[in-house]
Amino acid sequence: MTDETKPETVEIWTDGACKGNPGPGGWGALLVAGGREKELWGGESPTTNNRMELTGVIEALRALKRPCSIVLHVDSTYVMQGMSSWIAGWKRNGWRTSSKQPVKNADLWRALDEEIAQHEVRWVWVKGHAGDPGNERADQLANRGVAEL
Repeated sequence: MTDETKPETVEIWTDGACKGNPGPGGWGALLVAGGREKELWGGESPTTNNRMELTGVIEALRALKRPCSIVLHVDSTYVMQGMSSWIAGWKRNGWRTSSKQPVKNADLWRALDEEIAQHEVRWVWVKGHAGDPGNERADQLANRGVAEL
């Protein structure tokens, strides 16, 4: 593979915030590649924290113009477990849980699954509010999404 065909590496940090659960919520994402940075944020109300965590990842991936090699940093155990443990079974079971219940936030899980398929993604869990600079910025962006509702 030549450098011209090698996918660009992008580091992404995402976060979600919710003031009440459900309540007004926001999501934020910081994308860093080739010495450039892009900040994204938004919000909706009413929503839940889990929906905002998922939306942050989806919107970050949608901002990419071509397939990339991604290092994706999240502080959400919900997103991490969903992608590493649960999603394969949900897809196999027609978007139902092992107890045959509909998957919560299935619309967002499906959207995330579609976006992920276009990229090479390495998931990294970071502890929230623990000084990781990218995570702190994603948190600020998520709170900005709430503030701008």
